[in-house]
Amino acid sequence: MIILQGIGASEGLAIAEPFYLEKIDLSVTELDNQNQDVELKRFQDALVKAEKQLDELYLKTKEINEESAEVFEVHKMLIRDLDFTEGVEALIKKGKNAEYAVDSTALKYQKLLEAMDNEIMQARSADVLDIRNRLIKILKQIEDVNTVPTEKFILLSEELLPSEIVKFDKRQVAGIVSKVGSITSHAAILARTLNIPFVVGLNRFDEIPHFGIIALDGQTGEVIINPDKKKTEYYHKKIIEVEKLQKELEGYRGKKAITKSGKKVIIGANIGNVQEVDLVIENDADAVGLFRSEFIYLDSNDYPSENKQFAIYKNVLSKLAPKNVIIRTLDIGADKVVDYFKLGKEDNPALGYRAIRICLNEPEIFKTQLRALYRASKYGNLSIMFPMITHIEQVSEIKEIIKEVKQELDQENIAYDHDIQLGIMIETPAAVMISDKLAGMVDFFSIGTNDLTQYTLACDRMNSKISMLFNQGHESVLNMIALTAKNAHKAGIWVGICGESAGDLSLLDFYLEHNIDELSVSPSKVLRLKKAIIEK
Repeated sequence: MIILQGIGASEGLAIAEPFYLEKIDLSVTELDNQNQDVELKRFQDALVKAEKQLDELYLKTKEINEESAEVFEVHKMLIRDLDFTEGVEALIKKGKNAEYAVDSTALKYQKLLEAMDNEIMQARSADVLDIRNRLIKILKQIEDVNTVPTEKFILLSEELLPSEIVKFDKRQVAGIVSKVGSITSHAAILARTLNIPFVVGLNRFDEIPHFGIIALDGQTGEVIINPDKKKTEYYHKKIIEVEKLQKELEGYRGKKAITKSGKKVIIGANIGNVQEVDLVIENDADAVGLFRSEFIYLDSNDYPSENKQFAIYKNVLSKLAPKNVIIRTLDIGADKVVDYFKLGKEDNPALGYRAIRICLNEPEIFKTQLRALYRASKYGNLSIMFPMITHIEQVSEIKEIIKEVKQELDQENIAYDHDIQLGIMIETPAAVMISDKLAGMVDFFSIGTNDLTQYTLACDRMNSKISMLFNQGHESVLNMIALTAKNAHKAGIWVGICGESAGDLSLLDFYLEHNIDELSVSPSKVLRLKKAIIEK
């Protein structure tokens, strides 16, 4: 038995025989002095065929989950992106063959994305690789040759692409292991949506044999080669327990999270885009505890206009009405970099120019978002939350800008909700220590335990070398939460948790003891958390 360690990208356990995704030779040779007309036609024909394939993949995936299918719409956009197609055609007009032109242009975009500081944009480089491979396959007239096993298997690939996942029957794929990849890649998102355990970043990937049995834990990132009898029994037992739990959770749909002693907790969902709204409804969340508006900026090539933002917020609010939707204002900086903001490189970005610091220093950008939010407020139940607050003066300044926005909307006769709840994120020790004063200035607190833990323990949450020190249940972090909750309730406002620890059942007793009013988690954890509270 050999135990390997990777990164858990999609929760769940699996034990089965391995099935390697067969490598196909997609290398290309650079040719000169080719017939331009012939190569251009080959490229255009390949684009048409690729689009047809992507349409088929979209429809197939949409039957499983509409959100997951969106990745193939993104691929279609990439294939027809003018910068990409014009780059390929420019090389063909220089006499290069179509294969080389596609490969060279795709490689250029891949390197551009991989060089970005933002993990999400880096993950998009896999999408460029996917469309590159699709076009090269078509140009080289290569068909898929994998013979899929009839029994359940664990899929192994050096780098798994979204289109490679959906071509398999999800009932056959017990789990997935890849040598490279990230938890924010489209492949990881798709695996989570399909409830397939997934481990990425397995450095000793080459040690996994082609035969035998392997087991994996999609939460811890553990991969076991030929597990012994004890481990095998443990995995089989746990898998049965998980399947039983999933069936049990369906019985909690429609119920409110109220303990036996009568303590009611609002269960919210954390989401990042319009597509995830359906997951809020499907998983029976009471509210949206965190809508990450920065993804609107990350998915744009330039500052999103007021009307663009308004349309998105209106869509989310109207679909979820009357559920409360807490939208966090722009939170870029640190690990979320947007090129057109031209923020520049910082030696310590986690402590640098980010979130509300940018918004207050760039009031026109901030006002654009606030106007869009207030305009959309009449279409649902909106609350607005401001991140990275460290000073009382910041809240005062925010309120002055909101006052200006309201005056402008009134002058323009634009309707909006005049009673929107305003809240702040408590995610720094500074905010905790002045939470008694801050509580008198807002309607609610939402504790961001990811950053609060990072700043309290002086421990970079993105650094795998010190991950063992990043403990959201550390006594110091819990003391910070307890003090914040005490000051919030003393001032008569409610307090929630929107960091990852909100879904940590080992901390639930602590949260209930300190009368945390709301817990907001990823949509897939809503029913599990609801069940745990009802049974208390």
